[in-house]
Amino acid sequence: MALTMLSSTLVLRNITRLPPRRSFWLGKSFSVKPGHSVQCIVVNGASCETNVRRTANYQASIWDYDYVHSLRSDYMEETCMGRFDTIKREVKVMLERLEKPLDQLEMIHLLQRLRISYGFEDGIERLLNSMYCNYNMGDEWKKENLYATTLEFKILRQHGYSIPQDVFRSFQDEMGGFKACLSEDVQGILCLYEASYLSVEGENILEEARDFAKRHLEACLLQNIDENLAILVRHGLELSLHWRMLRLEARWFVDAYEKTQDMNPI
Repeated sequence: MALTMLSSTLVLRNITRLPPRRSFWLGKSFSVKPGHSVQCIVVNGASCETNVRRTANYQASIWDYDYVHSLRSDYMEETCMGRFDTIKREVKVMLERLEKPLDQLEMIHLLQRLRISYGFEDGIERLLNSMYCNYNMGDEWKKENLYATTLEFKILRQHGYSIPQDVFRSFQDEMGGFKACLSEDVQGILCLYEASYLSVEGENILEEARDFAKRHLEACLLQNIDENLAILVRHGLELSLHWRMLRLEARWFVDAYEKTQDMNPI
């Protein structure tokens, strides 16, 4: 390799008394007069092309360190920060007072979608740990309830708890497919569709659940369903919540949540 590189840059010096002729070097022609010495350079063909970078003459940025730190936001004022702390305490109390597991899950899911669950991590983890420890005890609240079963499965898996896919076997028929009567529960099917994207390799029940949910959600959009629910369905089918950028998704959900009838005023 070194020899090849050396041969491609061979230099011949002091060749004198060349006869008049036309020569080419780097695409430019020149003539050689008798009695004049010239210097010939053999250059590798690949290096003949020279990339000349143009200068853009960009102006210096005005966003220097002092300028950035001089910016102020109205939301960082004492009044707004005091209001924020008050609301945060109210939500913590609300989360602690919830007794029904489904209400607790819906509150956790709402905080996650609004991208503010980080402020209540201790309370959320305590509730989820209690649900996981009592997973197979007192499950009347979710028995034959697709929405409740799927919401619990999704949130526990999102937080790293090992929940098997077998929890959905009760919603399957003898042939292994999901029961047709589930199509009436649009909210449950939408939750099932989102939960199916938390599957791991080899979980065929969740793969079947995804196909089932997608097929029925597309059919629901052709029917007369609640407009706010239809917005969530179209948004979910466009791209799975599991694949979206959480911060941008939270901004979209704020506008969508304000239109719902059961919106929490806090």
